[in-house]
Amino acid sequence: MTEQQIEHIFRAWDDALGAKDLDAAMALYREDATLESPLVCHLQSTEEGVIRGRDNLRAFVAKVFANQPAERRRFRTGYLTDGTHLTWEYPRQSPDGDQMDIVEMMEIRDGRIAHHRVYWGWVGVRMLLDGTHSR
Repeated sequence: MTEQQIEHIFRAWDDALGAKDLDAAMALYREDATLESPLVCHLQSTEEGVIRGRDNLRAFVAKVFANQPAERRRFRTGYLTDGTHLTWEYPRQSPDGDQMDIVEMMEIRDGRIAHHRVYWGWVGVRMLLDGTHSR
């Protein structure tokens, strides 16, 4: 993957998230993509935090878009890549105050997201535990 292709995914994913554009988000994922996140357990009421396949991912991401709290802002300062992995941080501290603290990690294959893992920090976990993320 070229730097431009990786940057395209970085920017297009954020644009889709900001616009809550389900079709644009799904266009970035492979058919057999997986997503792992504590939010899967929370929104799906399951023990396993993994979504498998783009069709299942579409239904899950629709729930995510419908349940985003105000603290789910999108301040970030850049990304890191080795040409096949893409990662960035949404730090707790942002210019507009505290936001959900999340690290996104994506494995890119053939120009699309193959595996997407989301790691939550203490602010985000607290929001899951107190129910803020479901309001």
